[in-house]
Amino acid sequence: MGYVDYSQDGYIGVVTINRPKALNALNEEVLKDIEAAFDAVDLETTRVIIVTGAGEKSFVAGADIAAMSVMTKAEGEAFGKFGNDIFRKIETFPIPVIAAVNGFALGGGNELAMCCDIRICSENAMFGQPEVGLGITPGFGGTQRLARIIGVGKAKEMVYGGRNIKADEAYRVGLVNAVYPQEELMGAAMKLAGTIAKNAPIAVRNCKKAMNEGLQTDMDAAIVIEEKLFGDCFESEDQKEGMTAFLEKRKVEQFHNR
Repeated sequence: MGYVDYSQDGYIGVVTINRPKALNALNEEVLKDIEAAFDAVDLETTRVIIVTGAGEKSFVAGADIAAMSVMTKAEGEAFGKFGNDIFRKIETFPIPVIAAVNGFALGGGNELAMCCDIRICSENAMFGQPEVGLGITPGFGGTQRLARIIGVGKAKEMVYGGRNIKADEAYRVGLVNAVYPQEELMGAAMKLAGTIAKNAPIAVRNCKKAMNEGLQTDMDAAIVIEEKLFGDCFESEDQKEGMTAFLEKRKVEQFHNR
C-alpha cells in the first residue's frame, strides 16, 4: 500500500493516508490503498480503527483535481461510484471507525471523515464541500451524509455556497465531537478508541449495526432490528462474563470477543 500506512496498537488499528506532498489528496491509487487497508484488518484482534492523515497540514484535502479534470461524464460517474463503494464499506465496517482530522478535510476529505462513526479534530482543522467552485457536485456522499449529520439547512448553505468551516464551527454544528490542540489529537483519538475497545466487542458491533440500520428506517422496523441484535448478545461468553461480574460486584477481567 504505497499511499496508506497501517499500524496496530493492541486492539486499535491506525490507518494513515500518507501522501503529504499532495496534502493527502485522493486519487484512484489512494482509494485502492484505503480499501486494501480495511480489507486486511483482522477483526478477531482489532476492535477500533482510527483514520488520519500524514503530516500536520491535512487529513485529506480533497480528490485529485488534475486526475478529474480530464474525465468524461461516464468516467466521472464511475469514479463517484468507486469512491462511494469504498466509503460505504468504511461506514458499514463491523467495528467502530474514528476520524482524527488534522488540518484540511475538504471535498473527499470531509466525505471520508463523515463515513467514519466519530470525528474529532485539531484546532487547525477546516471542513467543507467546495466542489461547486470547480463546476461539480460532491461525489463521494457529501450531499447525503452532511445533511444527515448537521441538518439540511446548514448542509445546503455549505454545499451550495462552497463554504468551508473551521474547527470551532464544526464542533458547534455537530460535525465533530471534540477539538484538540494539534499535538494532543492522536493521543485523544487513542484514548477514545481504548475506551471503546475495553467494552464487549460483540455488543459494540451490534450497537453500530443497530444504529446504522435503524436510522435508515421507521421506528417500528428499527426497534425490531434492535431486538434481534440485543438477543444475539445473549449467545456470547462476553455477555455471561459481563453480567456475572456485575452480580459479583467485581470488574470484568477481560472481554474475549466470543
